[in-house]
Amino acid sequence: MISMSPRKNILLIATGGTIASKKSDNGLKPQISPEELIQYIPQVKDICDFHAVQLLNLDSSNMEPKHWKMMVHTIRENYEKYDGFVIAHGTDTMAYTAAALSYMIQNSPKPIVLTGSQKPICLDITDAKTNLTDSIYYVCDEKSCGVTVVFDGCVIAGTRAKKTCAHSYDAFSSVNFPIMASIREGRIIRFVFQEKENLSVHFYEAMNDSIAILKLLPGSRPALLGYLFEQYDCLLIESFGVGGIPESLRDEFYSQMRHWRQKGKIVVIATQVVNEGSNMEVYKVGKKVKRDFGLIETYDMTLESAVTKMMHLMGVYGKDYSSICKGFYQTVSYDILYPDRLME
Repeated sequence: MISMSPRKNILLIATGGTIASKKSDNGLKPQISPEELIQYIPQVKDICDFHAVQLLNLDSSNMEPKHWKMMVHTIRENYEKYDGFVIAHGTDTMAYTAAALSYMIQNSPKPIVLTGSQKPICLDITDAKTNLTDSIYYVCDEKSCGVTVVFDGCVIAGTRAKKTCAHSYDAFSSVNFPIMASIREGRIIRFVFQEKENLSVHFYEAMNDSIAILKLLPGSRPALLGYLFEQYDCLLIESFGVGGIPESLRDEFYSQMRHWRQKGKIVVIATQVVNEGSNMEVYKVGKKVKRDFGLIETYDMTLESAVTKMMHLMGVYGKDYSSICKGFYQTVSYDILYPDRLME
């Protein structure tokens, strides 16, 4: 059930996306204002005072870190004025934005919800009205806090959301972590209970987006490594299985690491497998190289969280590898279960 006290004051931050799109000669394009969005769900006026701002008007494929900073700045400037925030966002990069905001706005006792839709809100058959309404119900609930994604009746931690369906209404999954809650006809059923009484919000706007992802293929060419090390501060390698460096890349990897490591370059190893996570200690292709260079490993994190967490940490700590490594393994908003493995 929804546990609401006095009437809430909620800010809708519109950024474009499918939810706000209409047909154009060149396909769907964001054209619907936040005031129009609210008109499609008149019932929310009965549960809260609703205000809106048009921060961006993008297809979310065009979302960049500079836009995340704009969202953080807007929330920071309005944090004391409102009881919660709903960000209407395109689905293509919503998981990246949700993860980024989880690191840029930490320990928020006020809820910050991202939502969107697979169909525009102006259509007769659409998931937009339900998703937006559910988001309002959730953000108005006294027990809600932190950054989450609300979509298709599910509440997902911002660090655990991943788009796994291109067309279906159940577009997002919670990876390696249970959904926080489900919402059905205004009823909130919680599965993960958060303590918000002692939370004190911290805002971080520094981000270093000099990071590249190398998705390994059978037969990947070693020459790629030198180019990527030269161009970027951090290289995240999506390896096979539980993680490692194939023999065909090993000699070049060692050579490049010996050269670039002293210049502050960072390597993070992830897995291409979505569920269950990496463990480089299992096989020879992973164990030795991890120990030789002290590589950072993503374990059960989503790719979106690993990328944005590194952007955040490099923005905060620069080239201080020890602080970055320590910060990476500290759990933020349920993003990594690795510390629990250390206790086993």
